[in-house]
Amino acid sequence: MRVNNFDFLRSLFALLVVIAHCYPLSGNDVSSQWIFEITNKQIELSNIGLNGFFIISGYLIFQSLVHSENLIEFYFKRILRLFPALVAILFLTTFLGYFVYDGPSLYFYNRDIYTYFLRNISIFNLQYGIKGIFEHNPYPSAINGSLWTIAYEVTMYIFISGLFWFRKNTKLVQILIFICFGLMFIIYVFLSDKIKSYSLFDLQGSHLLNLGTFFVCGSLLASLKIEHFKNKKYLFLIACLILILSIYFQFYNQVKHIVLPILILIIALEPLLIISSFGKIGDPSYGIYIYGFPIQQTLIYYFRMNTLWLIITSVIISIFCGYISWHMIEKFFLKYKDSLKLRAMLC
Repeated sequence: MRVNNFDFLRSLFALLVVIAHCYPLSGNDVSSQWIFEITNKQIELSNIGLNGFFIISGYLIFQSLVHSENLIEFYFKRILRLFPALVAILFLTTFLGYFVYDGPSLYFYNRDIYTYFLRNISIFNLQYGIKGIFEHNPYPSAINGSLWTIAYEVTMYIFISGLFWFRKNTKLVQILIFICFGLMFIIYVFLSDKIKSYSLFDLQGSHLLNLGTFFVCGSLLASLKIEHFKNKKYLFLIACLILILSIYFQFYNQVKHIVLPILILIIALEPLLIISSFGKIGDPSYGIYIYGFPIQQTLIYYFRMNTLWLIITSVIISIFCGYISWHMIEKFFLKYKDSLKLRAMLC
């Protein structure tokens, strides 16, 4: 078993997203985040969380692709990782929505209930609310505003799977990923404002380019085997220096897709005492991420908390639900991720 900090970092990034959501959900502006002020209004907590997620995902998903026997096995693993917990949260929010419903008609006669589940399980045509639920919250109507990133994640799975046919040719794969990253990086730096109005299959152009570039850089560093770099400490220090300078001189957006992947993956790959053992008790990160938003909206609905209390209570409850989701749902289905490979061997 490899010792690393991926489980800890994923959970940390999920919590950063949960904390970031507490500001708008409690009626405060995102700009009131302390990190937004100290970074010259360039970085939000949710940015760090989502960017970190996609960097780590790009790194790990590339490795999964390389070690898959075929694309069916690759996609099967991805389905087992994403959809069981997603189905669970959609069922729970659909049925428990009864307790926060203020609509004029009987709850189960509301057509939105049924379209909510069906549209959101499709991941590409989201329905954020059910009429009559959370309509008087400071951030009205939205039940789970975290689900939108799943479509971008799946899109990158499909995108990276195009390398499957070349996976045995390491140099070619490295060149192809580098070209993709270079093109995406250049377009983001010089043309990102022009693609904001473009969308495809409910995917917003600038989000796809931003998150996708982080994902591809994670895959690039995986293909280059960053874990075997001899001078990681010097690379880390240089990246830290560039990050600090970019924040101070306000060119963070021009370098973030290079600097952050290097920093995050070096931290993830360096064993750090207790942090490296974090995964032994489970991986609550996905559960934290998808349960956090509806938990927060429910707390606001019943208790009208201020931002600080919402952060404290929602973080605690989200961590608890994350572990429940892992041990009762996700872990169970992940046991079957090698079943296709085993079946092929037996045949």
